[in-house]
Amino acid sequence: MLTLSGGVVPAGAETVNVAVAANFTSVAEQLAAVFKAESGHEVVLSFGATGQLYAQISQAAPFDVFLAADTARPERAIAEGLAVAGSFFIYAEGRLALYAPGLDAEKTLLADTFSRIAIAEPDAAPYGQAAIETLQALGLYDAIAAKLVTGANISQTLQFVDSGNAELGFVAASQVLGKDSVWLVPADLHQPIAQGAVLLSYGADNAAALAFLDFLRRDAAVAVIEAAGYSVP
Repeated sequence: MLTLSGGVVPAGAETVNVAVAANFTSVAEQLAAVFKAESGHEVVLSFGATGQLYAQISQAAPFDVFLAADTARPERAIAEGLAVAGSFFIYAEGRLALYAPGLDAEKTLLADTFSRIAIAEPDAAPYGQAAIETLQALGLYDAIAAKLVTGANISQTLQFVDSGNAELGFVAASQVLGKDSVWLVPADLHQPIAQGAVLLSYGADNAAALAFLDFLRRDAAVAVIEAAGYSVP
């Protein structure tokens, strides 16, 4: 098991470049601010769908840390020599939600009384795949497949709903905390959304990257993650 650094403020601040799944955007921004205040290290965040980020990593993008929305791609990164063996861990478990401003989200979905429903690109975004699995489990996919509007990532999916381009959409529960018209999708309707972190080979010797991964597992970070609607194993 990789031993990560232990939270001591370094003599010289460094920068860690983190590739972050889009669903984790606001949480990552909060965590980066706390981490910088504690350590002095700078955090540069790049957001996108997990599949898109992995494609960039495989093409030698200069990321030090990968915070994915699944476990398959971080584990694949290790298998393909793109990440450090022993550095993988699950930093959060997400929850899928159906968001339908001004409507009863669950009833609207089940009654099929809408024109467009937004999901994230299922091949690139695990939340999009979970949305497809949910529709299939409910026996609705074939009937509404023609109504699907696909966002490049979960952030764009939410924009489709907020802008009115779709009446409802499957998003991350963390994106719609405190909003009305939200249906928390029962977890048994799709595969778990376990989100994995890994130290990329590019950042293997970066003290800030090591410290950031260590920070994510500490109580201060866990509190921020859980407050945003995720669970931490």
